[in-house]
Amino acid sequence: MSNNTQKLKFKVFRFNKETDYLPHYDTFEMNVNSDELVLDVMNRIKWEHDGSFSYRRSCRHGICGSCAVKVNGKATLACKDRVSDLVELFGEELTIEPQDMKRAYKDMVIDKENFWNKYNSVQPYLVADIEEFPTEENIVSIEENEKIDEADYCIQCGNCFYSCPAVSVNPEYMGPAALVKAWRFNSDSRDTAHESRLDDVNQLGSGIWDCVKCNECAEACPKELDPIGKITKLHNQVFELGKANNDVAVRHAVGFKWSIMKHGILDEGELVRYSEGNIGVMKHIPEAIEMFKKGKIVMPWNMPKSKNLDEIKKLVEITSTSKF
Repeated sequence: MSNNTQKLKFKVFRFNKETDYLPHYDTFEMNVNSDELVLDVMNRIKWEHDGSFSYRRSCRHGICGSCAVKVNGKATLACKDRVSDLVELFGEELTIEPQDMKRAYKDMVIDKENFWNKYNSVQPYLVADIEEFPTEENIVSIEENEKIDEADYCIQCGNCFYSCPAVSVNPEYMGPAALVKAWRFNSDSRDTAHESRLDDVNQLGSGIWDCVKCNECAEACPKELDPIGKITKLHNQVFELGKANNDVAVRHAVGFKWSIMKHGILDEGELVRYSEGNIGVMKHIPEAIEMFKKGKIVMPWNMPKSKNLDEIKKLVEITSTSKF
């Protein structure tokens, strides 16, 4: 591999909670070779330029999650991403920031209390009645283990959590990392707390129904665990175990499916009525008028149907694992 070097400019977030009123950015220009990682650059800034620069680091093998930061707004493990790859994405000026600037304690070091409190709120451990002195192994079959869907590979780095827009605007939302852990144990055949754990994540305002399906968590995860996919599995489990409530979030999910089954495309106007009722529709009239002007919605009697409706119905029936 080539070790060609290039001169790059790094803007680095600086803040010390004990001494600073506001954060600022320091700029460093460095010659960086093609094999250097973001962590290498952070080390060089500390060792060669400013010994007060602070950040977390530990394993350097992408398995502890300590060195998680953001580069030009992209969540990364500093020990995993090469600077040259990020230059291809963003150009020759890179901005290094902590996962959450509002929670910065010193430079890249943040207070992760909110992350851990939410993570711990979902019983992130196995609950089972076991023998104190077992005489044989409790073996899990390959088929049962596959249901966990690699959720046990999460390294708790927090990248998905601090990249989630729902977390940033809703202080009650558990966030994707906690919900991935909830799925990890709710899919484990040895666990006996499925229903109580599901009750915890099935709450409006904090649980699975407040995921906005933006896919940012999947983009941010360094282990490619697809957190949004695990949240969807929890949605399905709510229906499978008869835990679905008759509330706006559940009606939205059900209405989405019926709309696709009926038209082959989404009837957004009817979806609002189905989810929130006729009275609920009234408060959305201003948005509906703007959507109508832009062709986003049509009058009910003009709602088109997909020319492939029969095929779409078959696909929905084949892929639906939950009975609404």
